[in-house]
Amino acid sequence: MALMVEEDEYIIPPLTGEPSLFPNPRLASDEGLLAYGGDLSSQRLIEAYKKGIFPWFSKGDPILWWSPNPRLLLLPNKFKVRKSFRRVLRSEKFSVSFDERFSDVIKYCALVPREGQNSTWIVDEMIEAYRHLYEEGYAHSVEVYKEGELVGGLYGVAYGKAFFGESMFSLVPDASKVAFKALSDVLGRRGYDFIDCQMKTDHMVSLGAEVVERDIFLDALEETIEKPTDLGSWQHFKWEYEDGK
Repeated sequence: MALMVEEDEYIIPPLTGEPSLFPNPRLASDEGLLAYGGDLSSQRLIEAYKKGIFPWFSKGDPILWWSPNPRLLLLPNKFKVRKSFRRVLRSEKFSVSFDERFSDVIKYCALVPREGQNSTWIVDEMIEAYRHLYEEGYAHSVEVYKEGELVGGLYGVAYGKAFFGESMFSLVPDASKVAFKALSDVLGRRGYDFIDCQMKTDHMVSLGAEVVERDIFLDALEETIEKPTDLGSWQHFKWEYEDGK
């Protein structure tokens, strides 16, 4: 059985066979639904990210694979620090680590309520899959602490010199924004080309993310995945805010 997207007359195929066999994302509708089914094995997930595709589905649904048009990207040197947030960074009330509490971060991302959402897409199956990616050195987390307590963070996947952001959470104001700033600064120093924020949100745009056409994103992706991957733990990565940056 295949699903039909009438607007673009694109047949949504089921995934079968080798994990590397995905439809061409350039042919998907602007909405981006590309395929369904398959599994969340590490090999299939990495192949998806290398092609600009990511899974996104709700509990009880089949696995759905997406590559929307346009795409939202943040160039590491384009992060916008507004005056109010600069004061937060200068206060040094937050501290940051990398890859120390991945399981806690992804659990919080799944559990912390979000405005306008009644349920989470980070279902148990997704949590388990990304834990495997973390253990294999592809998935990474940023943790933000206040007075020694975990209060915010984010997680995503790195390949080549691209970082594919998946989700973030805050238990106190500004905590996830600090995580995103720390990630942007560290990746900028390490020569990363972009952070993929997937779909447009006003919040991400306010932080400097830019909307680009899918074809432009996929062209850039093809180049960056040929660059060396920072595989393994990122616990040795360090970040402190440098005033004025």
